[in-house]
Amino acid sequence: MKDLLLVNLRGNLQIVVQAAKEYCEQLGVDACIKLFEQFKSYEGLYFFLGSYLSSSEDPDIHFKYIESAARTGQIKEVERVTRESNFYDAEKTKNFLMEAKLPDARPLINVCDRFGFVPDLTHYLYTNNMLRYIEGYVQKVNPGNAPLVVGQLLDDECPEDFIKGLILSVRSLLPVEPLVDECEKRNRLRLLTQFLEHLVSEGSQDVHVHNALGKIIIDSNNNPEHFLTTNPFYDSRVVGKYCEKRDPTLAVVAYRRGQCDEELINVTNKNSLFKLQARYVVERMDGDLWDKVLQPDNEYRRQFIDQVVSTALPESKSPEQVSAAVKAFMTADLPHELIELLEKIVLQNSAFSGNFNLQNLLILTAIKADSSRVMDYVNRLDNFDGPAVGEVAVEAQLYEEAFAIFKKFNLNVQAVDVLLDNIRSIERAEEFAFRVEEDAVWSQVAKAQLREGLVSEAIESFIRADDVTHFLDVIRAAEEANVYHDLVKYLLMVRQKAREPKVDSELIFAYAKIDRLSDIEEFILMPNVANLQNVGDRLYDEELYEAAKIIYAFISNWAKLAVTLVKLKQFQGAVDAARKANSAKTWKEVCFACVDAEEFRLAQICGLNIIIQVDDLEEVSEYYQNRGCFSELISLMESGLGLERAHMGIFTELGVLYARYRPEKLMEHIKLFSTRLNIPKLIRACDEQQHWKELTYLYIQYDEFDNAATTIMNHSPDAWDHMQFKDVCVKVANVEIYYKAVHFYLQEHPDLINDLLNVLALRLDHTRVVDIMRKAGQLHLVKPYMVAVQSNNVSAVNEALNELYVEEEDYERLRESVDMHDNFDQIGLAQKLEKHELLEMRRIAAYIYKKAGRWKQSIALSKKDNMYKDCMETCSQSGDRELSEDLLVYFIEQGKKECFASCLFICYDLIRADVALELAWTNNMLDFAFPYLLQFIREYTNKVDDLVKDRIESQKEEKAKENEEKELVAQQNMYAQLLPLALPAPPGMMGGPPPMGGMGMPPMGGMGMPPMGPGPMPAYGMPPMGSY
Repeated sequence: MKDLLLVNLRGNLQIVVQAAKEYCEQLGVDACIKLFEQFKSYEGLYFFLGSYLSSSEDPDIHFKYIESAARTGQIKEVERVTRESNFYDAEKTKNFLMEAKLPDARPLINVCDRFGFVPDLTHYLYTNNMLRYIEGYVQKVNPGNAPLVVGQLLDDECPEDFIKGLILSVRSLLPVEPLVDECEKRNRLRLLTQFLEHLVSEGSQDVHVHNALGKIIIDSNNNPEHFLTTNPFYDSRVVGKYCEKRDPTLAVVAYRRGQCDEELINVTNKNSLFKLQARYVVERMDGDLWDKVLQPDNEYRRQFIDQVVSTALPESKSPEQVSAAVKAFMTADLPHELIELLEKIVLQNSAFSGNFNLQNLLILTAIKADSSRVMDYVNRLDNFDGPAVGEVAVEAQLYEEAFAIFKKFNLNVQAVDVLLDNIRSIERAEEFAFRVEEDAVWSQVAKAQLREGLVSEAIESFIRADDVTHFLDVIRAAEEANVYHDLVKYLLMVRQKAREPKVDSELIFAYAKIDRLSDIEEFILMPNVANLQNVGDRLYDEELYEAAKIIYAFISNWAKLAVTLVKLKQFQGAVDAARKANSAKTWKEVCFACVDAEEFRLAQICGLNIIIQVDDLEEVSEYYQNRGCFSELISLMESGLGLERAHMGIFTELGVLYARYRPEKLMEHIKLFSTRLNIPKLIRACDEQQHWKELTYLYIQYDEFDNAATTIMNHSPDAWDHMQFKDVCVKVANVEIYYKAVHFYLQEHPDLINDLLNVLALRLDHTRVVDIMRKAGQLHLVKPYMVAVQSNNVSAVNEALNELYVEEEDYERLRESVDMHDNFDQIGLAQKLEKHELLEMRRIAAYIYKKAGRWKQSIALSKKDNMYKDCMETCSQSGDRELSEDLLVYFIEQGKKECFASCLFICYDLIRADVALELAWTNNMLDFAFPYLLQFIREYTNKVDDLVKDRIESQKEEKAKENEEKELVAQQNMYAQLLPLALPAPPGMMGGPPPMGGMGMPPMGGMGMPPMGPGPMPAYGMPPMGSY
């Protein structure tokens, strides 16, 4: 490629570009770029990078493409890439485009607008006299950047006419705030005058427009006060801040208009404009602002207060402003300054001298700050709120001043309250009451006397006041002081004015306290509204029983009368009253009182009426028992059994009492009334009193057989009975009790254990029972039980019985057990028996080995004991030919010829004839083997005869089968010849005759014949017959 470019750059450029595009991956993009740059072939570079640009994000490639396009005059492509690409280096591209000085500035505009180089763009366009592009950028591309453009033009000293025209061309699209900032930085705000006035004339309310216009007016001193006070759209803080260094008074005007409190305070403090500050604060009437200027850390507070007192408030005609100022002074805790201010306003003839609120405030302030002036103010001033000021004086502990205020305003009740509550002089209060002679005043004095405990004097004062409203307090105080004689006088006065149940009730109580019982009888016969029930209860509580008896008898409250008579020890009368009341509570109270007085006959009369109630029965029982009256209680309960309303509780409670105090009657009682007892309760009682036999009986009656069985076992000396225990054990639900019973019988009644086990046999785990007995070493004790359950073929039972049989040398039972029950450790038993001294035991061992399939061990053991018959039978049952032939060899070696002959017959099926003949011939025992040979020959002769016979029969059967087949074929051929004569084809049926099954007959093919199809004419030359 390099050579091609060297030979003919222009002619070979297209080929080189194509090659570079094709092999750029192999050659590398950077190498291709360097190649084109080496020959300064920007056209080749342009075409090469054009195909690669869309897939690349490399800033250098994008820049080189822009550079090559610019140098080759592809301005439109440069404009497109600078507008669309996001990967080129903006700074580098901007510098290149500025250096290139393209005739079209749009690429440079794209770069600078997108990446924030607007000032550089403006400077470049202005210095290169490309004003048309400046206008186009501002008007069409991005009007929002016009402030930056204007600022740069001002820096470049561009003519104002051009700048104004540029601004006016954009007008409403131009952001005002940044434009104003740019011009204000350069002190060229007046440049915007025409633009701003134009916006205002169009009705703009933009705060930045009016801020800028205000700044221009202030700088030009064109009646700025008018603008600042009348223009509603400017920002007071911004314009005020602008005015501070130019004219502080204008700043105050601006701040006042916008209520910019903090800024106004700062500028007035800074410029010592305290008069303006005081006027503003007074007019503002803002509590927070007052707090700010009156703060102790405000170094200008004194100057401000002086201007408020001397100028601002005297000028003010607004009561609200004065009130706000006074409130602020109070809040700031400046009482002396406030008093000075108020004296000047109120005491010196001013517009507010007779002001109600200011007079109140002056007195109140003096109360708080200088109490020595209060009395003088009270005497000099008339138009103030006497009740309220008097209350404040009381709160400030100025009691004489408060008394003077209340007295001045004829507030006698409040005045006497001050004397009583604050000055605490009852004597002065009585003197004042005698002077004014008002019921309300006497009432207040009476209440004070009542509080001080002067009850008799208080009652007299209440009577003077004719006040019945506090009768409850009077009653309570009289009761506490025990002055019932005075109380009777007061209550009689109250009763003339009010019909209150409390008054009548207290009057009766007062009569009772002073023992005027005849007056009580006379009073209750008269019309009254007393709550006699409550009075009677109260008299009873106060132990005034005679008076209570009168009340209860009058209102027929027999229950309370009965209790009252009990207190008076009149027991017979109490029982009669209780009978009339017929209340369980009354019966109980009388009954208990009779028990305490040992009047048991009367107590029983009451008790029989109580115990018929289930809920009260226990209480009566406990009361008797706590006082040790056990016999009387049992007598009461026994009498209660015969009542019509006798319930389960009586029977149960009597049972509990028997359990505690008369155990000899308990069992009889349980058996007689078992269906009417609360068994669980009686169970608890028997358990507590340790009556085990009765407890067991109750458990059985309650179907709690588990507890019954447990009780019997735990307390067997008293509770055990064998027949009863067997019946209980059968019914228990917890199987563990079975095994506890086994242990129990094993320890205490071993002679009856088999009887128990037989009863429980169906429910017991026999293995566990055997383990229990084995651990106890008492297996022989339960042998009958094990024999009875051996039919279940349980391993543990079988092994235990086998051990017993071995131990007892009972080989017949052992042989029977081994034969009938195979669930045991057979090999273990066999190993144990093979060393036994008894031959029969060893035979059983061989027998067990034989049953277990251990033929060799069984045969060896039988050989050892010379039990040759057993050996031969074992061989025969094993089915092992090798064992049988080895046994023949053994008999030959031992010279047992008869055994040899017997073995041939017993093991006949297993012994091979050639082996038997060889052994007999080699050992000269052919005579003993000859019977075996005869039998063998006869057997095999019969087998051959049977085979020949079978062969002949099979040949006969085959021949008969062939004959049958031939006859069947002949028969089928005969039917084939006769068929067309019998069933000719219907006319028009050219496809052949239908099958024979057409008339309900099966097709002939069913008998082995092929189905009949179309064929030649029938035999014998007969024509087909017509249809029927």
